[in-house]
Amino acid sequence: MVIRAWIGVLAVLVAVSPAAAETWPDKPVKIVLGVPPGGGLDVLVRGIAAELSTKWGKSVVVDNKPGASGLIAAESVANSAPDGYSLFATTDQIYMGNRFVFKKLPYDPDKSFANITIMARAEQFLLANPSVPAKTLPELIEADKKNSGRLAYGSWGDGSPPQLVYETLNKHAGTKFLHVPYKGVAPVLNALTANEIQLSVGSSGVAGGLLRTGKVKALAIAAKKRSPLFPDVPTTTEFGHPEILAFIWFGLAAPAGTPKEIVDKISIDVREIIRKPAFTERFITTPGWTTIAATPAETDEIIKSELPIIRGMITAAGVKPQ
Repeated sequence: MVIRAWIGVLAVLVAVSPAAAETWPDKPVKIVLGVPPGGGLDVLVRGIAAELSTKWGKSVVVDNKPGASGLIAAESVANSAPDGYSLFATTDQIYMGNRFVFKKLPYDPDKSFANITIMARAEQFLLANPSVPAKTLPELIEADKKNSGRLAYGSWGDGSPPQLVYETLNKHAGTKFLHVPYKGVAPVLNALTANEIQLSVGSSGVAGGLLRTGKVKALAIAAKKRSPLFPDVPTTTEFGHPEILAFIWFGLAAPAGTPKEIVDKISIDVREIIRKPAFTERFITTPGWTTIAATPAETDEIIKSELPIIRGMITAAGVKPQ
């Protein structure tokens, strides 16, 4: 029995050795993602898979495992062999949000994955119905203090960006914005344009059209840098609230223990693809995102720097693990 166990260990070591990395890939590669077909991440990943298939001369297939806030897909990849043939199209929620929302995770957000890249990112705007008299975040805070508790924001559940943003403001700025939960982003935006609620958040991908037509207005963007698509909108940092960040990013990872040579190769190839002007325009700029193309080390640093901010906002919002 002991001999068999050692044979199994040696087989894995041979499969993922640096020498094996030189001939990788020699069979189809699978990219798992925790969303259904047709959404923004799915479309982006399928575009990358098609490009990688051509570049590598091997099939790169997309495997959708939606549900449970990405836990099903994350667990699947975390438990896969660290040989580069099972990859994970991930989001910031997998690393940061989920650890505060769930009492127990089927993966370790700090140890289960080898980060390959952050592909693209979308910052969230603080949105208001046109009826709100404020034009900027400071004016919104002042308006609430004059008529406390009259403005309501819509969210799509505990731990969602609108709740984190406005409850953090309630704690740090002394506002008293009211929380109205809905069952998704679309119902929130419908309620916002109908003035059922006065506030929420949204990326340029989901709210860009509403911003351009004046159906909603942006009071700030919850980011450190301004959006290249809406450069006239100041950041929360500029307004003196660096503790408020709201975003979504799309990354790519492999199971922990995947050889560095394979991780680096995938990272270089994916970053080359997403920097191509035609690909960027079709799959990143058009949906309203920004190209990041981070290296593995840069991805690690981004997560490390953003985690304390998300932890602080979760605390401010009073989110309890379920």
